[in-house]
Amino acid sequence: MKRIFLFATALVFSLAVMAQAQQAQVKADDVVKFATEKHDFGKIKQGDKVTYEFKFTNTGKSPLIIKDAIASCGCTKPEWPSTPIKPGENGAIKVTFDSRSKMGLQDKQITITANTNPAQNLVHLIGEVTAN
Repeated sequence: MKRIFLFATALVFSLAVMAQAQQAQVKADDVVKFATEKHDFGKIKQGDKVTYEFKFTNTGKSPLIIKDAIASCGCTKPEWPSTPIKPGENGAIKVTFDSRSKMGLQDKQITITANTNPAQNLVHLIGEVTAN
């Protein structure tokens, strides 16, 4: 019984050390810089789709790995690079907004999760949907 306890303790300790090591890999200077964090698509008619690319630069010292990009609404679809972006290189997150069944002022937030500090960055796609 004592051996099982020691094994379990060692396993938990090892997992904790591995988690800390992964967190330590993200340094304070691992950042992504967006050219703009907000894009106003203006007025569009209900049913139209608009697409915009949020351009960014990896200003950190490590390759940028985007893990996820989630929009605040199912009407907005983000697409991001699947390969690492080297330090100093540029990339873009393409966002498409489908205005079907939408009306009025819109502010769609996209949360980008990456190996950066902070781990999440926000961009906004805003505009107005008018009647046909």
